[in-house]
Amino acid sequence: MPITIKQPKTEKEFDAYYDLRWRVLREPWNQPQGSEKDELENDSFHIMVCGENNNVIGVGRLHFNNKKEAQIRYMAVDPEYTNKGFGKLILGALEEKAEQEQCEVIVLDARENAIGFYEKNNYKLLKKNHLLFGTIQHYRMRKTII
Repeated sequence: MPITIKQPKTEKEFDAYYDLRWRVLREPWNQPQGSEKDELENDSFHIMVCGENNNVIGVGRLHFNNKKEAQIRYMAVDPEYTNKGFGKLILGALEEKAEQEQCEVIVLDARENAIGFYEKNNYKLLKKNHLLFGTIQHYRMRKTII
């Protein structure tokens, strides 16, 4: 299967990007469309992995908390494609962007079921963090990149 890693540019690409984010990260908890976005979308770096016919397989976002710290949010892979290396591709592209911007640290809030994935990619567990929708425990994680 041909794979493309790219930034969404067109309205159609962004629609597909946000649709996957919503389907994976919000719909299972009966959250409305639109809840997959926040006020930082326009100031963020977005990446997506596409397969055949440009179908979106996975997505992720990076924004900058300050000059030294970037934050990864909204990483999602279509359940049909999990455990096939697509998350690692997304993470790598986001980390590369943080390095290009000379950030020293990347932080993220991982869902409990994703901690192992991030630990394998050299993120350190810092603390238990927020509880999303009353059921999804998140944990703050951090990676030093410089």
